[in-house]
Amino acid sequence: MYSIKEVEIRSGLPASTLRYYEKEGILPDVGRDEGGRRVYTEKQMDWIRFLMAMKDTGMTIEEIKAYLELNVKGEATIQERRDFLIAHKKKVEEHMAQTQHNLEKIIQKIAYYDHVVMGKSFS
Repeated sequence: MYSIKEVEIRSGLPASTLRYYEKEGILPDVGRDEGGRRVYTEKQMDWIRFLMAMKDTGMTIEEIKAYLELNVKGEATIQERRDFLIAHKKKVEEHMAQTQHNLEKIIQKIAYYDHVVMGKSFS
């Protein structure tokens, strides 16, 4: 079991974000110790890591809720969850391709500036 402080340290997420995720229902079943303080299991730590990956790749809170609702329904939704993640993966790949394209434009512009700077410095 992990305290909220330990989860903060391990995940890099502030306690306020963890509480928000719990309030939004995307971090379910957070237990409490005898003093009423939140405690997290290893399974919840795994979910937090997955949640962070989904958020970092552009999945919205609403989409995460939809995925979690499928997850809670159990094995009957495995194909739906797989399809859900495949669709998200496609969005991430498209975003990465666009980012790569944009990076290439930036590199070209830097090369142009390098050429201009070098040209002036050797004149």
